[in-house]
Parts: sequence; C-alpha cells; structure tokens
Amino acid sequence: MNRPLARWIVYALLAAVLIAFPHIASRYWTDVAVFFGIYVILGLSLNLILGEVGLFNMGHAAFFAIGAYTTAILSTQYGVPLVWLFPLSGIVAALFAYLVTRPIIHLRGDYLLIVTIGLNEIVRIALVNNPWGLTGGPNGLLVLDRFTVFGWSARTPQDFYYLVWGFVVLVVIALVRLQNSRIGRAWNYVREDEIAASAMGIDVRWAKSLAFTLGAGLAGAAGTLYAAKIRIISPDSFTFSESVTLFSIVVLGGLGSIPGVIVAAGALMVLPEIFRDFLEYRMLVFGAAMIVMMIFRPQGLWPSRRWVRELEAETGPGPGDGPPRPASSPAKAAGGDA
Repeated sequence: MNRPLARWIVYALLAAVLIAFPHIASRYWTDVAVFFGIYVILGLSLNLILGEVGLFNMGHAAFFAIGAYTTAILSTQYGVPLVWLFPLSGIVAALFAYLVTRPIIHLRGDYLLIVTIGLNEIVRIALVNNPWGLTGGPNGLLVLDRFTVFGWSARTPQDFYYLVWGFVVLVVIALVRLQNSRIGRAWNYVREDEIAASAMGIDVRWAKSLAFTLGAGLAGAAGTLYAAKIRIISPDSFTFSESVTLFSIVVLGGLGSIPGVIVAAGALMVLPEIFRDFLEYRMLVFGAAMIVMMIFRPQGLWPSRRWVRELEAETGPGPGDGPPRPASSPAKAAGGDA
C-alpha cells in the first residue's frame, strides 16, 4: 500500500471515530471531549508563538480571557449574537496582543517570559477590579445566549462536541498549510537563528508580531467557545496556572508539532478525568512526568518532523537512517528574495 493511500485511510478512520464518539459515549465523556477540543485549540494557538517562532509566552491565558469576556460583555449587555462574537472576540484579542507586545517583541528568552507573566496578572487583576462595571468583578459574568448558526442552536453536549471539533479540524487544516508556507518556514528560521534570518532578508520583528497576533486571535476565538459552553466566566478561570498548563501542552507535545499538541492536550485534560480517584496526587504525577520527559524525551511526545531533521543534522542520523539531509537556507524560506 502506497503512503498517500495509507494516510487517507488513517484520516477516514479518525473522522469516523470523531463523528461516532458522542453517539457511543455518555454525556459526561462527551463534555470532557468538548473541553479537550477547546484546549487543543488553545494549545495550537500557543504553538504558533512558542513552537513555530520560539517566543516564550507564559501569559497566554490573558488572550483567552479577553476573548471570553468580550463574548460575555457584548452578548449580555448589547445583545450581540455569539456567532458574530466568535470572529469578533478573536479580532479583539489579536488587536490587544499586537498593541501590548509591539514595544516588547524584541525581548528574548527569560525577559519576554517574565513580561508575559506580568501581562497575565495585569489582565486577571483588571477583571477582578471590575473596570467601568463591565466584568462583574470576582463573581464574573453569566452568558445567557446560545450559539446559533443558520437556525441550529448548540444546546446539548453533543451539539457543542460537533461545534468545537469541527472548528478544531478547520484550525488544523489552516495551520498545516501555514506551516508549509513561506511564513511558516520564515518563523522556523527566526526561531533557530534570528541574526542569520535577518541577514538573509527576513523581517524578524514582523514575523514575531504576526505569530503573536495570530496566536492571540485564535485563543480569543476559543474564549467564545468556552464562554458559550460553561455559561459562567470569572477571573478564576484565567489564572497563571492556566497559562502554565497551555505552556506544558506545547512543550510536552513537541515544539511546532500539531499532532503533538493534540496528544499532550489529551494527556493533560483526559487522563485526570480517568484517574479522578487520585486527584490529590495529580500535580505530583504531573511534575514527575515533566521531569522524566525533559530528561529522556526532550523533543516531546510527538516531535515535529522538521525538529527531527534538524536534530539529525546536528547530531547525525540514527542507525539505518542514511545520510543527513541538507537544511534549507533562510533565503529559501523567505522566498529567495534576499
């Protein structure tokens, strides 16, 4: 069997499993799958920033919160339908990310990490302080509207399941195409060597700003799904620990790896539900798993094939892998204009 045919067979089987799951699972596990899908979207949004371009962002929950609160405020106070708030919340989060990161986008490593932690806390404290009476303070806001598209309304866990996972499929298709584009290749060269990328004609500042803006926008759109599902949002849902969870999803899955993010999101969202009897030991097991992963498999659970090729170029191929492939140049990633 040739490889393209095998790939399409795998895709067909995955689609069949996704479609059939809510019909064979209980309402409880369908709800778990809904939140699993939302965290897949959030992980993929952070993967654009951390995995693709290498920016250490530990405040991603702030953009998630902005999307959720934009949805809640405009829905409850101005009656805007959730279907319109889905793209609008993403645009608001993206615009906020662009404005606040423009002065700091040149920072690297630990410095950017510390700034994003501060950004997360600023947003959370602002929500608690209820500016202009919009956010409801510590009690949060209640979302009364239903997500309705062309007369179809998401009311049951099964409805939300298809809504969330349909969006996950669209996001994955878009990000795969983006990874294989000039922009995606330019991001990877910026991640590996900013100086070389800049010397070969890549606008490093623009590449970083674009990744941050797109990632924040996607997280904001996920905030609409979260608000529509949970119906009550409060600042407690967007703490620093939430950003740590998203950061862990990307690192555990493998930087730049879309399948890795999905697997890691499943590990962090689904496994705790399976082992609920050991809930008090969850953080202990989670910390131990992170340590073991960083020691024995630093590339992640499902590393990106590009990451593996780069590793082979640095350390040499494994047994039977053949000679290492030559890496492309940054000029080729930028379109050969330099």
